[in-house]
Amino acid sequence: MSEYVRDGAEIYRRSFAIIRSESDLSSVAADLEPVVVRMIHASGQTDLVRDVVASPGVVASARAALAAGGPVLCDTNMVASGITRARLPADNEIRCHLREPGIAELAERIGNTRTAAALEYWRDDLDRAVVAIGNAPTALFALLDMIDAGAPPPAAIVGAPVGFVGAAESCEALAARTDLEFITVTGRRGGSAITAAAVNALASVVE
Repeated sequence: MSEYVRDGAEIYRRSFAIIRSESDLSSVAADLEPVVVRMIHASGQTDLVRDVVASPGVVASARAALAAGGPVLCDTNMVASGITRARLPADNEIRCHLREPGIAELAERIGNTRTAAALEYWRDDLDRAVVAIGNAPTALFALLDMIDAGAPPPAAIVGAPVGFVGAAESCEALAARTDLEFITVTGRRGGSAITAAAVNALASVVE
């Protein structure tokens, strides 16, 4: 039989010990550190810490919103599926609207992607929500445009879309905002796993 560690608790313990030994977390705020550790765990890349940018109040704002029952609004079902419901403090809704009837037609009408069009379903709940964008740069750009046009800002934005077209630019646009509470990953890295891990950590940090 192959030799490998079989004890789940030991694998878990060693994983986080390795992350902390190989990552330079010295510049990360104390309340944000467990969130960044979770993001590293999801990506398998201990140098991810260099690319994580966050506003000073994002952890407190996200936790307050979730404790008050605010929804988690996701750009894709993959992000939504990665969020652990048991961690959410108030039986919070996890919503993705990509499968709404007529979403393809709405996207064509506004000249954008379906993920960007689906943000229209977020408007009424934005100010009490945690937004999780882990796939579509167009959704993050559209959210920033929506806020600039007068929509209320979310309680917190986890914006880490991944890819080669627009991902780095959308994250840079979020990182430049001083009027929003956010966590982002600059550059091309990001994705569903990293985004969902950040939300899970914001909801209930357990290591």
